[in-house]
Amino acid sequence: MITTASSLKVPGAPSVPGLSFRNFRGEADYPVIASLLESTREADQLDRVDTVEDIAKFFAHLSNCDPAQDVLFAEVDGDPIGYQRVTWVTESDGDQIYMHYGVLSPAWRRRGIGRAMLHAAEARLRKIGSSHEFTRPRLLQGFVSESEVGTNAMLRAEGYRGIRYGFQMVRPLNEPIPAGILPDGIEVRSISPEQYRSVWLAADEAFRDEWGYSPRTEEDYRLWLEARWTQPALWRVAWDGDQIVGMVLNYVDTEENRVHNRSRGYTESISVRRPWRTRGVATALLLQSLALLREMGFQEAALGVDSENPTGALRVYEGAGFRVVRKFTVYRKPLDATAHA
Repeated sequence: MITTASSLKVPGAPSVPGLSFRNFRGEADYPVIASLLESTREADQLDRVDTVEDIAKFFAHLSNCDPAQDVLFAEVDGDPIGYQRVTWVTESDGDQIYMHYGVLSPAWRRRGIGRAMLHAAEARLRKIGSSHEFTRPRLLQGFVSESEVGTNAMLRAEGYRGIRYGFQMVRPLNEPIPAGILPDGIEVRSISPEQYRSVWLAADEAFRDEWGYSPRTEEDYRLWLEARWTQPALWRVAWDGDQIVGMVLNYVDTEENRVHNRSRGYTESISVRRPWRTRGVATALLLQSLALLREMGFQEAALGVDSENPTGALRVYEGAGFRVVRKFTVYRKPLDATAHA
């Protein structure tokens, strides 16, 4: 366990009195990360709420990330003001994707600190990439909500291009919900703990057709099992005999509802395996999920979708009454683009 952190030099950092950078201190930093995420949520109009427990579980199951080297904190006079983490994946098409994610307290923005942290993330990812053999493109990546105005502008100024878009969609539950009727021979069954891995593997198989897919790891599975968003009692999993056909893994984020004073359930991990597609399975499971959330007393449902989903998911969700409320952008640029001093 990491218990100490050394001061780090970040080339190009602005001359802000008291500004310093350090690495990760282990579990003592979980509340720090939670606090920094909370400090940016309102300014950036973000929904997600991460508790200290969520962050501890996440760090317990990291893949392709060494916190001792891949996590950076910015401080002013010893008070944390920014957090950044890097990781990487190999996509199924062979592309190497080097990802960075960071937050900076609103009071310390527009002073060059965020840009310096971005450059530090890129430098770290280039060092990681230098040890990887490759034949396919190697790309830096950031994923940003349209409400994160400053980050969008910074990434564009740094040579990143928006190459893919995702939508958050919401549907009021006081509108009529048609019956969700599955094809003959397909039925929804409750799921027992010994079937959790089968559900996970079926979803992973279905999502292999998605843009940006990368193989899931055992640590991903362990995190999924432990996450508070994994709520099997709310799942709708369809079977054809002994085969899982498709699913909607519904959940309710109580913390998010409390923080934002809303009444929302999520209809996520919507997937159908190839042999059963184009038969209305996804639509039926989604409509059943909406009816479930309404019966539980919730006022709206939400989900996320790739705007260019190859299975036509956007059309299905619009047909079920969902409407786009927010856009997200995937930014990329070549890993070997000219490094900053």
